[in-house]
Amino acid sequence: MEAKTIIATELLKGQGLGNQLFCYVTTRALAHAKGYEFSILNRELLDCMYFMDIDCGTDIKNACFEKTYHEREDRIFLGNSAHDIEHGCYITGVDKQLLSLNQTTLLYGNMQDESYFGQYKKEIREWLRVKPEYDCMDYSRENLCIINIRGGEYTSSPELFLRRGYWLDAMRIMRQKRADMEFMVVTDDLSAARRILPEVKAYHFDLAGDYTAIKNARYLIVSNSTFAFFPAFTSETVQYIIAPKYWARHNVSDGYWASEQNIYSDFVYLDRKGKLFTANECREELVRYKRKSTHYKRIGQRLEGAALIKAKMRSKWLIYKDLSVRAVRSIKRRMLEVGKDRND
Repeated sequence: MEAKTIIATELLKGQGLGNQLFCYVTTRALAHAKGYEFSILNRELLDCMYFMDIDCGTDIKNACFEKTYHEREDRIFLGNSAHDIEHGCYITGVDKQLLSLNQTTLLYGNMQDESYFGQYKKEIREWLRVKPEYDCMDYSRENLCIINIRGGEYTSSPELFLRRGYWLDAMRIMRQKRADMEFMVVTDDLSAARRILPEVKAYHFDLAGDYTAIKNARYLIVSNSTFAFFPAFTSETVQYIIAPKYWARHNVSDGYWASEQNIYSDFVYLDRKGKLFTANECREELVRYKRKSTHYKRIGQRLEGAALIKAKMRSKWLIYKDLSVRAVRSIKRRMLEVGKDRND
């Protein structure tokens, strides 16, 4: 009997649920495209998705694979953050090798490019179908926009945690869509949401509640987080989705994307000046940027000497310039308290 070809991936602890879903969906889509079987290793990490019946494919072990393939990874080393000085900024686009797999392969990587799975939206809706008893429609009003703020570890990274201006500009645009638009924040971090956007009521439900509130929204303003992607992508109600231009480097980029895999056809992208761009406009602009940018001529090259010193100095001075009024008052109050303590 001829052995069946299997495309597989291994889910990793600490990967984050959104990243795990990308690995799952891309692996299954690549196998589906070729009529191959698929397999998800460490599938127990998806047990948290109790509100779905997720098929993890054939149950096999690592030793069965003819080939292990790591998706291409491109990084540029910049002084926009301590992370990008040390580890580089991830800018990778599509890896076409993934589209031409022809043998049993174990995949590792980011695997978030639309080219891998975009044509299978109908199938993905079934793969990630929410069980009826968990599919909450309470926040699916015609005049309600769901704002998904990502907090947690993002809050300690000024290049990553989205500035207040992004949310305010996006809300302004949504009000142009509907004069009676109302807003609600769904977040993993109530404290961070209240700090950056105190004027909008914030909620953190259980995993199913957060996921379905995003999935069933009519209007969405998303963060640069993978968690919101698949509920948005599989939504059958959403009419308009705003996302941050340059994705994980919205706050600091001069034209590069972190990463370009996160340019999606269903989204419109908002820049720091409050201007919107379609996905095609973003892709075309990035092509032009690559032609002239020195960053793309130094992919993988670490900073050294004077350039490294300059980069470290720049990263230390990178701070948020548009904190909420409440946050500014809180900082001033703490400064006064410290000064008082010193005087005493």
